[in-house]
Amino acid sequence: MEVEIKFRVDFETIKEKIEGLNADLIREEFQEDIYFSLPPKHLLRIRKITNLGEVILGYKEIKDERNEEFDEIEVKVEDFDKMRDILKRLGFEEDVWVKKHRYVYKLGRITFELNRVEELGDFLDIEVISDDIKKAKEIIWETAKALGLSESDVEPRLYQELLEEKKKIT
Repeated sequence: MEVEIKFRVDFETIKEKIEGLNADLIREEFQEDIYFSLPPKHLLRIRKITNLGEVILGYKEIKDERNEEFDEIEVKVEDFDKMRDILKRLGFEEDVWVKKHRYVYKLGRITFELNRVEELGDFLDIEVISDDIKKAKEIIWETAKALGLSESDVEPRLYQELLEEKKKIT
């Protein structure tokens, strides 16, 4: 089970704090995600990591109300446009594009995904893969507190939801 909590952050400040924990920078990514319309609590996306030349088809089922617990399946595919065409021919409708610049750090079992999301701002996902959800959340919260983050910094909405809300406002 993927357990992650998303926080709104100041990119440069939190980057320094993550590095201050001696987390290892694993990679930098420029991502373009296209999400397809599915019933609530189900996510289907194609992710293009442009600087690494990777394309990943992913499905997530959200297991909780705060968008913190996910059952996820991912597979690398060869061609973004062909995969997009296949899904559209199968009847899936494009929903929203999410573009982000991401730094991925690791510290033991913890993964940090520091994101600058186009049109939305800066976010940090702190993630632990575990079947013990309670323990994973304890680890995440201990780490968040070490970074100076609190419950008031949590962003429970998905990027797709935030982008949809922004469209309605403008």
